[in-house]
Amino acid sequence: MANAPKNLDVVHLTQALITRPSVTPVDAGAMDTVQQVLESLGFTCTRLKFGEIENLYARRGTSAPNLCFAGHTDVVPSGVRNLWRYDPFGAEIHDGAVIGRGAVDMKGGVAAWIAAVSRHDDLSGSQKGSLSFLITGDEEGVATDGTIRVVEWLKDQGEIIDHCIVGEPSSSAQLGDMIKVGRRGSVNATFTVTGKQGHVAYPQRALNPLPVLVDLLGALKARMLDDGYDQFPPSNLEITTIDTGNTATNIIPQDARARINIRFNPAHTGAQLCAWFDEVAAQFAAKTGAQIEVKSTISGEAFLTEASTFVDLIANVIKDTLGLDTDRSTTGGTSDARFIRALCPVVEFGLVGQTMHQINECVAVADLEALTDTYSALIEAYFSKFGSSS
Repeated sequence: MANAPKNLDVVHLTQALITRPSVTPVDAGAMDTVQQVLESLGFTCTRLKFGEIENLYARRGTSAPNLCFAGHTDVVPSGVRNLWRYDPFGAEIHDGAVIGRGAVDMKGGVAAWIAAVSRHDDLSGSQKGSLSFLITGDEEGVATDGTIRVVEWLKDQGEIIDHCIVGEPSSSAQLGDMIKVGRRGSVNATFTVTGKQGHVAYPQRALNPLPVLVDLLGALKARMLDDGYDQFPPSNLEITTIDTGNTATNIIPQDARARINIRFNPAHTGAQLCAWFDEVAAQFAAKTGAQIEVKSTISGEAFLTEASTFVDLIANVIKDTLGLDTDRSTTGGTSDARFIRALCPVVEFGLVGQTMHQINECVAVADLEALTDTYSALIEAYFSKFGSSS
């Protein structure tokens, strides 16, 4: 693909990516497809493999500012095959939509930005700058060998990214109706309470871990974490599992476990919440005599990309191209934006996410084409605003 044509077909590129069954951590050639197209467009590509994960950083141009597009080529499993109307990796078009796993999350978004870039020559003249791509194969997995490792590599290389667009399916019901300017943090904790097994008829000879665990969870749930934060909803704690593995009816179990998750706004840090878990566990252990072990994992910290010329530029392009006043949101789960924000201001803007991770995931052809047009307008507007004069 040494001489790729201008105006790459976004639909064909989306189909080419979907037909690569790149279920995390398997790449299945998806990154090769991206690299071949980008090299044909004049990008210098660096493949970065960490563990089993294929990653790619590509750049065209050497001057500032550097506008980066970040995305992922890995997808979640397709689920039960016979529930799909069509092959989840066949990328067939039916009723005006491309059907397949990853269509909106987020191979369609990757294809749309690449197609938009194909409309722009190397930046020259009075407006200068660079375009880059940060593409990972580990967004849908544990995210330990993906974007977070590439960000570390970029820092080590002294590579500067000035602003970043993450192509996650941020739109809610209509293309462009929502962008993400921040995300809540996420922390998981597992509590294991160890008591003493015994016969239910002789509770004085045992120490039942279940009431201890239930009371501990009740204390955690009773705390009002906050009543919200600027542009964020209140933080919430959810109990996601409780179990003992006890199959007998006449045994007080030896131990019991529970797991919780907190989605938190910038009123907290992950470290503060983990310290709180340890404090509450120690209090209940001292009061009951049970042993309580806590294992906590911080998946990401809360962040907000403050109102700025960059955020306004994206909103204005959406208004001019799609005719919508976009909602600047912080809702949803975590994304790789939580790692990229260590480098530069980051905003998520992509396709409508209503079918992501679902059976029969699909993207409207019209949305792919409209997103490509909007991305193209965004690239032009960005370098007109931020491009350095020669």
